[in-house]
Amino acid sequence: MKKTVTILIPAFNEEERIGNTLKPLLNSKWIDEIIIIDDGSSDYTAKKAREYNVIVSRLEKNMGKGWALQHGIKQATGDIIGFLDADVEESSIEIEKLIKPVAKGECDVTIAQFPSAKKKGGFGLVKNLAKWGIYYYTKKSITSSLSGQRVFNREVLEKIKLPEGGYGVEVEMTIDILNQGYKILEVPVQMKHAETGRDLKGFLHRGKQFLHIFLALLRYSQKR
Repeated sequence: MKKTVTILIPAFNEEERIGNTLKPLLNSKWIDEIIIIDDGSSDYTAKKAREYNVIVSRLEKNMGKGWALQHGIKQATGDIIGFLDADVEESSIEIEKLIKPVAKGECDVTIAQFPSAKKKGGFGLVKNLAKWGIYYYTKKSITSSLSGQRVFNREVLEKIKLPEGGYGVEVEMTIDILNQGYKILEVPVQMKHAETGRDLKGFLHRGKQFLHIFLALLRYSQKR
């Protein structure tokens, strides 16, 4: 029996990109259900998403990515559940590459491995902290630990506690998954997303990421 697939897309102020992200997914033979979780956007993200044949769930205020995903998981009906960022636009169809290994029973979770960034961003501090933290707690190396594009057997999401918010969501989740004995496969994809450069805005963003990941790792040490 074919497993059904739900794709969850948390979105915050993505009215300009959400349509381009949705269009390629609508005719995918691998996807049965698409749920947009509008995380308290102040623009017309929800209105734009409703123009497509998808489920749109709106949170009245911005609660954070982890909270939005928890909200979406409760509504999802699929045997397999995928997470997709709202800003990947037409490259969203690459999620099929993540669905296939899970559907075929080759692994429990897949993570998208993005190509190298086209413009220079930070100095690798955030990525190295995430990679080191995951290895420290699991003794396993994951190179794409910050990627939000992931696909799971539903059982995995029912067994782990999804963090509520911040940029440490993926790292905490990855540690929990590995420590519970589930198999993760990193899959190369040709996805794109909005990149941050070496300007003030970019450095502030990465500084916030670093802090959130550090705090996530600190929280995990207190659970042990």
